[in-house]
Amino acid sequence: MLEDEKMTLDKFENAYEDVKKVTLETKLIYSDYWSNMTGNKVYLKPENLQRTGAYKVRGAYYKITTLSEEERKKGLITASAGNHAQGVAYAAKCYGVKATIVMPTSTPLIKVNRTKALGAEVVLHGNVYDEAYEKAVELANEHGYTMVHPFNDLDVATGQGTIAMEIIKELPTVDYILVPIGGGGLATGVSTLAKLLNPKIKVIGVEPAGANCMQESIKAGHVVTLPSVNTIADGTAVKTPGEKIFPYLSANIDDIITVPDEDLVVSFLDMVENHKMVVENSGLLSVAALKQLDCKDKKIACVLSGGNMDIITMSSVVQQGLIMRDRIFTVSVLLPDKPGELSRVSGIIAEENGNVIKLEHNQFVSINRSAAVELRITLEAFGSEHKEQIMDALNKNGYKPRIVRTNI
Repeated sequence: MLEDEKMTLDKFENAYEDVKKVTLETKLIYSDYWSNMTGNKVYLKPENLQRTGAYKVRGAYYKITTLSEEERKKGLITASAGNHAQGVAYAAKCYGVKATIVMPTSTPLIKVNRTKALGAEVVLHGNVYDEAYEKAVELANEHGYTMVHPFNDLDVATGQGTIAMEIIKELPTVDYILVPIGGGGLATGVSTLAKLLNPKIKVIGVEPAGANCMQESIKAGHVVTLPSVNTIADGTAVKTPGEKIFPYLSANIDDIITVPDEDLVVSFLDMVENHKMVVENSGLLSVAALKQLDCKDKKIACVLSGGNMDIITMSSVVQQGLIMRDRIFTVSVLLPDKPGELSRVSGIIAEENGNVIKLEHNQFVSINRSAAVELRITLEAFGSEHKEQIMDALNKNGYKPRIVRTNI
């Protein structure tokens, strides 16, 4: 442990008692689906069902409890594009203090309105989080507001770590805890408390492959800034992890796994179909990383950090997930332009239990229409095996089906 240890067991216990006043009890959910897939006992910690839809209210509320009356009266300020904004706004409302949230101008309107609905003043500035944070610092200096940083704060990280307390109380024999990493506050709190309670518990941090700032920092031995980030996991799209929390995380995290965006897409589909829960892309990092763990017969807790996803994004992710799982695909066949051909192709597909979603008939694919008319068929299948079965049937009946890469 660090000689100047500030994240103590006493503070974690205080935070645990404090955050219970504002959090819902998110009991572990045993996952038959991921347990069977991995050969382990997998449990989900559904912080997506938390008040404000994410774990962030924990750190925000505990931070406010540690402030003096004078600091609270000055008003709070932070920068965030979503979950932390709502967490600070909710916590500030509980204490009856003013909160100002600086959000990027690209923030979806629904998140802006939710933050306002909790009583916070919203300032829109900049295109990305970093620019919004710079504005927040400027306003804090100008008006004397008290900053509540999203992740680079030991008290905020201590509040987030209460998740580990709950997991271990409910599942004392847990072997692994998988936790998403953006700036590192959640992972710092969880890993530090887990090691204080039971050093044998392995805590694995999970980052998007396109925003692996903590992994690169651990390799370098100091905080580094990525030149850019590119991931659909917007809640963890951070270029620079927290400097204050870095020593704690690097001392207590056992490993960091990175996950490509395509794994998050199919994990969303799996979560909706098997657990009927909406979990945002960042929150899915922990379950998406399961297939990379080299272990069997272990008890694994996956923190689902949040569930705040706008409907347009959700629709897009579902569509892409169905395509990637071969549940929906588009096939092109060429056929003579004469009566009965369309019916014949439809009959072949029907015999294989394929479900036609959309048909496109292009008579101008060739000058010789009697020789070749293109038919594009978008189909629903049960998966890759069923897709190949349909393709084989079309081949055997003289058609030469070609998969077309297209959106639904």
